[in-house]
Amino acid sequence: MLLRKCRFLLVLPLLALAACGFQPVYGDNGSGSALRNSVQVEAPDDVYSYTLVREIETRLGRAQAPHFALELTVAIAQEGLAIDRTNNTTRYNIIGKVDFILRDLAAGQIESSGTVENFTGYSATGTTVATLAAEHDAQTRLMTMLADQIVTQLYAANLSR
Repeated sequence: MLLRKCRFLLVLPLLALAACGFQPVYGDNGSGSALRNSVQVEAPDDVYSYTLVREIETRLGRAQAPHFALELTVAIAQEGLAIDRTNNTTRYNIIGKVDFILRDLAAGQIESSGTVENFTGYSATGTTVATLAAEHDAQTRLMTMLADQIVTQLYAANLSR
């Protein structure tokens, strides 16, 4: 008897998810399957957008015969956080914001759009080479986080395909 009750409790969340319209991203007609190798990402024009495009294409695949176009507008700001006694900035934040639009190429309509924001930091207390390496690593981390956020929002989109 106890085993039957436990089985029911295990099945109950699955029934609730099915009732609310839950659909696996990579299932039949899921947005992950629709986007895989089908998105032409706008060509990058700087080091930030190059890394962002690379990370998005890593997650979605590079389209040979695209069904969608992804337009990106990248905005980056850097701010100093910590100043030592000699008035040198020892810590920086890089703040990134990306506006994106996913367009159906055949219909020309917007399938999804949005904005993602995030930040990361780095230390500037070492040598010049160490500081430049830390800054480059922070830029890469930031673009990776923003790519993850964009792809997550695209997967959650209700695509008309």
